[in-house]
Amino acid sequence: MTTQELQLDKFRWITDSRQVGEQATTSQTGESVFFAIQGEHHDGHNFIGELYQKGIRYFVVERSALTPDRRAELIDYADAQFVEVDSSLLLVQTLAAEHRRQFRIPVVGITGSNGKTIVKEWLAQLLADDFVIAKSPKSYNSQLGVPLSVHQLNASHTLGIFEAGISRPHEMQALEAIIRPTIGIFTNIGTAHDEGFRTRKQKIAEKLRLFIHAETLIYCADYADIDEEVNLLLKAVNTDMRFVTWSMTGREAVCQATLEQDRLTLSGPFGTVLLTIPFTDPASVENLMHCIVAMLTLRVLDADALQSRLNRLRPVSMRLELKEGINNCVLIDDSYNNDVAGLQLALSFLNQQSTRGRRVVILSDVLQSGQPESELYEQVANLIRANRVEQFIGIGPVLTQNRRFFADGSIFFPTTDAFLTEFSVRELRDSDILVKGARPFSFERIVNRLQRKVHGTLLEINLDALTHNLNYYREKVGANTKIMVMVKAFAYGSGSAEVAQLLQFHRVDYLAVAYADEGVSLRQHGIDLPIMVMNPAPETFATLLEYSLEPEIYSIRLLKEWSNFVAKHTEAETVALSSRSAQRKPCPIHLKIDTGMHRLGFLEDELPVVIDYLKSYPNLRVETVFSHLVGADEAQFNSFSQQQFKTFLRATAALEAGLGYRPTRHLLNSAGIVRFPEYRLDMVRLGIGLYGVESSQLDKEAVRPVGTLHTVISQIKAVPAGESVGYSRRGVLDHDARIATLAIGYADGFDRRLGNGVGHVWINGVRCPTVGNVCMDMTMVDVTQAPAAEGDDVIVFGDELRITELARQIGTIPYELLTGVSERVKRVFFKEGN
Repeated sequence: MTTQELQLDKFRWITDSRQVGEQATTSQTGESVFFAIQGEHHDGHNFIGELYQKGIRYFVVERSALTPDRRAELIDYADAQFVEVDSSLLLVQTLAAEHRRQFRIPVVGITGSNGKTIVKEWLAQLLADDFVIAKSPKSYNSQLGVPLSVHQLNASHTLGIFEAGISRPHEMQALEAIIRPTIGIFTNIGTAHDEGFRTRKQKIAEKLRLFIHAETLIYCADYADIDEEVNLLLKAVNTDMRFVTWSMTGREAVCQATLEQDRLTLSGPFGTVLLTIPFTDPASVENLMHCIVAMLTLRVLDADALQSRLNRLRPVSMRLELKEGINNCVLIDDSYNNDVAGLQLALSFLNQQSTRGRRVVILSDVLQSGQPESELYEQVANLIRANRVEQFIGIGPVLTQNRRFFADGSIFFPTTDAFLTEFSVRELRDSDILVKGARPFSFERIVNRLQRKVHGTLLEINLDALTHNLNYYREKVGANTKIMVMVKAFAYGSGSAEVAQLLQFHRVDYLAVAYADEGVSLRQHGIDLPIMVMNPAPETFATLLEYSLEPEIYSIRLLKEWSNFVAKHTEAETVALSSRSAQRKPCPIHLKIDTGMHRLGFLEDELPVVIDYLKSYPNLRVETVFSHLVGADEAQFNSFSQQQFKTFLRATAALEAGLGYRPTRHLLNSAGIVRFPEYRLDMVRLGIGLYGVESSQLDKEAVRPVGTLHTVISQIKAVPAGESVGYSRRGVLDHDARIATLAIGYADGFDRRLGNGVGHVWINGVRCPTVGNVCMDMTMVDVTQAPAAEGDDVIVFGDELRITELARQIGTIPYELLTGVSERVKRVFFKEGN
């Protein structure tokens, strides 16, 4: 079948199988086409069967992925239609480019190293009164994200604002054809993705290709290297282009600007305007300048009207934040914007992170959609139904008028005030709650009402960084090696249930916990992946069976205790069923082999006894067999690691010969994955690397820090030289100092060894040393050199201060600091907009 026969542009496009819920409506699936894309880490063709079961009947598949076995499988889907192409991604891009050519509206294209999404969102806020705007959802700026964004364009839109990002040469050509901007904004140039280009000049030239057909280009002339490349490339190929440059340093430009505190003076072809800007940090000033120059260039309003809109401008949260709510609820805070594309993303995240079993959505009117009202809210209602939302709460006059589209039991309020006044939050219990509203509805007030109040110390967990790290290790081991992820010890301090939800969403093969109660908690939060329990005990055996948890077996004693328990349980179950034919699948176990750690595990010479014993107990099956490298992260132990590998191979060969089947074998931890890829076998165990610490130090920049520990300044006081700070007068000052007391202590996980100047924290761009002893709930730091005020945010570890550095300062390892963050410290999980 050809693409023309199927008219793919008329369908809803699906590129991720997880976009289709288990109870998707027939109207959703019947009008959808799935593009199966082979990526670096995933192959969409693996999920065709799953989507067929959910009702999808139209598929675009890649010829190179259609092995004989896969073609045979597709024949079974008799009523499905398949389009075969060389590249599904290329087809998506081609269709999006054709779709774009149908529209003659102004389109703003934005690229650069930083600020793309902020500029796009602020421009959309500033121009919302003048245009019906189609824009990229959050930061959809990739080779796939851009075509999905542009495909939203419909006849009601009067302006498009799309961003484009690239990480290597030749990528922008495809995005330019899709966006075809009439107005370009080049935000800036920085180090992001430097590794993908030979030189900075090459990166700038590649990004500039987005604008080769643009009518107008806006950029900051203070970036001399951008200015130079514009002159070399664009002015030569597009002689009709209008270049609107601006400068704050006096460099030659069309627009000149000066800033004193928050007062901006801007001169250009439009005359001179005086504006008060709402944000004055350097990054925000640069982003605002692009927006202001664009507004004045478009000439849609005068300076007074522009000032009025700047006054309404709000910071852009680029994150879906997971927060702990009252009444055992979990909140997903997406309260800065509301459009249909963003709603689809947020609902997908709600499904991914659902831990309480009951889904609630609180939604405001959708503003400036450009769609007919009834069509828009019928679409919204279909999305709510397809994502199995049990309770819908609509806020806004337009939603209330269209309540007929929503399920019985939905609740509506005309305003946010009405909701806060009339709705009893006690009704929201044991639920996952998505709060999503357009800015004018001030949904942050709803979040504040529903969020559980705790002290100001919190650990932010970046779920995108976790995904990045998982994909890094997946690439290392290849598609044919399974991954078991360690989520013991509260997921290395990061929060077990939330991390496990993400891992289940990304289809890892196994999870591992230390104790049975950790596994029970995961099951109660909806985790159905196989879970290995590393420290089973006889008193927890019944729990292991009840919750389908799989024990690690490391000694003859434990093997006998477990096999006897399983035999008795099976016998009792058979009697209860009154049937001699009652069958139970063999219980999976995981055998630990001691190849040199000498901690837990069977020695090689014990295996004959183990094999003979297992032959007598067919109700047990060795699911995996594993061992642990003693010094995988240190080159000095390479020869010992090689010796362990050989021992492990002998042991597993003996098991396979004795049992008549080969269990899944795994030996490597995070460091081993990097240093010994040839030892990857059937599965690897990913631990600390997932959480952002590459302990081998061979590729330490490849993983991203996952956790950022924040606290706040409770008080600042001036303390003269010679005075002491803290218990036991340990912190004697040798200078007049400003001392800040922080709301964190050793009970929160800030180690006492970091006191007395050993440790530092990061406050407004300055490293501030500790002073005196760390207290149970408080720590004092010297902020004499920092622009600090009471209530300011303090970073204990994160991008600015790596946890590896903190650990090195006190002679320990990052594991100890991560797992030491107290459970009383609130965890906030967030996903960036991409």
